[in-house]
Amino acid sequence: MSISTEIQNANPTILSVSEIHRRRERRKARDFSTKKQGIQSILMAKPSYAMDPFYMSDFSDAESDDSTVEPIDEQEIYDLIAPISDPEHPLSLESLGVVKLEDVHLVSPPDLTNPAALSRVLVELTPTVSHCSLATVIGLGVRVRLEQALPPSYRVEVKIKKDTHSQAAEVNKQLADKERVAAALENANLMKLLRKMMKTCLDE
Repeated sequence: MSISTEIQNANPTILSVSEIHRRRERRKARDFSTKKQGIQSILMAKPSYAMDPFYMSDFSDAESDDSTVEPIDEQEIYDLIAPISDPEHPLSLESLGVVKLEDVHLVSPPDLTNPAALSRVLVELTPTVSHCSLATVIGLGVRVRLEQALPPSYRVEVKIKKDTHSQAAEVNKQLADKERVAAALENANLMKLLRKMMKTCLDE
């Protein structure tokens, strides 16, 4: 995965506050452990269970039983990736419309108490321009963020939304290839860029 230094979109469209779907206050409380772990933890090769911002009974809803675990939903998954910085602009992926709540899909097993049951997450990305050469990098950042923050029973898939990129098929192929992703994470320049993108997830 190569990194282009050429500006792809000098004047991207920025969404207004009313167009952004957040449950930020709730996520702040749940995500406190992520701040303690630091950026390196987000980019670990294996999931860090200490970074799980959801399974904390101290932060369950007031009306719920403290002994029960509140299921993860699309909104909380969205809130995990929304603050990621765009690699080209000092703006978040949510403010650029690259990630949208309606493009976060979650399929949960019927029995959430079954430890062997898997939940599947699909995130569709909308690049700011159809020829964006950084689409793969953005997708990789989203995938790494979710794989580190979600429990191990979640399987993450990140794709370019249909008809939004001229090379969507090739980008999706790269993002789905575990060996390519692993090799990319060994690239020092790419790791530096990912750390920069992830820093905003810890600053909020």
